[in-house]
Amino acid sequence: MSHLNRRQFLIKTAKVLPLSLIGSQTVLGEEPVVATDCHTHFYDPTRVGGVPWPPSSEKRLYRQVFPSDFAKVAGPCGMSQAVVVEASAWVTDNDWVLNLASKNRNLVGLIGHLDPGSASFEAGLARLAANPLFRGVRVSGEEVGKLINPAQLADLKRLAEAGLTLDLNAGIETLATAGELAKRMPELKMVINHLTNLGIDGKPPPANWSRAIEAAARHPNIWLKVSGLVEGSGRSDGTAPTDPAYYKPVLDTIWDHFGAKRLIFGSNWPVSELFAPYTAVHAIVRGYFEPRGAEALDNVFARNGLAAYGWKARHRP
Repeated sequence: MSHLNRRQFLIKTAKVLPLSLIGSQTVLGEEPVVATDCHTHFYDPTRVGGVPWPPSSEKRLYRQVFPSDFAKVAGPCGMSQAVVVEASAWVTDNDWVLNLASKNRNLVGLIGHLDPGSASFEAGLARLAANPLFRGVRVSGEEVGKLINPAQLADLKRLAEAGLTLDLNAGIETLATAGELAKRMPELKMVINHLTNLGIDGKPPPANWSRAIEAAARHPNIWLKVSGLVEGSGRSDGTAPTDPAYYKPVLDTIWDHFGAKRLIFGSNWPVSELFAPYTAVHAIVRGYFEPRGAEALDNVFARNGLAAYGWKARHRP
């Protein structure tokens, strides 16, 4: 990352170490704000029982993926920390990631998997929330549309009362669901993943998507994750465009409505590797936000993620 100023994204040493502390001069409350990738995945297909995701048929992903691997690709970009988003539907995989995070200080939080409305949600949430590394749950696909049912709403209220965050991952309908939840529960923090999995072709996004983005952004408890850009190109052969200009029409839309305070960087690594290298994913987002000033860059790569997820600092200046 280019030098900005002493307050923004400073590298503490002349040599860039893996997961070196960056941005430690910036403080939100009592927590140092550190450059953090807010959407990563870790797993080990070789462990007993294997993993339900990724599928063994996807050989490029079906391998051991650990924090040391993340350090190799993200460290040179100045990304010091990661939030893990659990893609597995196995509740026990929450514990696997939390155990992994307990041994790796660069992992600052887990957005886990629990099913709101299920008989096991309340007890599962109480158990997992006792660990400060557990920062919320993600709901994906068709389950997103069910969240306004009474049983799901009751569990989301429990999530909000615990000070935890709801990640949402589906299509454009995610935006309407998030807006309805925001009206009913303004105390519930929500983060929309992957720009609602929008297809991106270098042209202005569909008008209905832009209107839905505008409507969702009216609610101050909704954040938008700047993730899924290269995936939106559909080029899973590794040839996704790397010029920020290709993504500018979409990025302009989210910037216009969510602004500098509610956009969060996430790479979706290692899935993103199918479309472009980590360096390119990082550079696309940096290339768009850097001309908008040091504060915007600092917010997108550090402050906003901390505001949405509220992890406790594991690195100290």
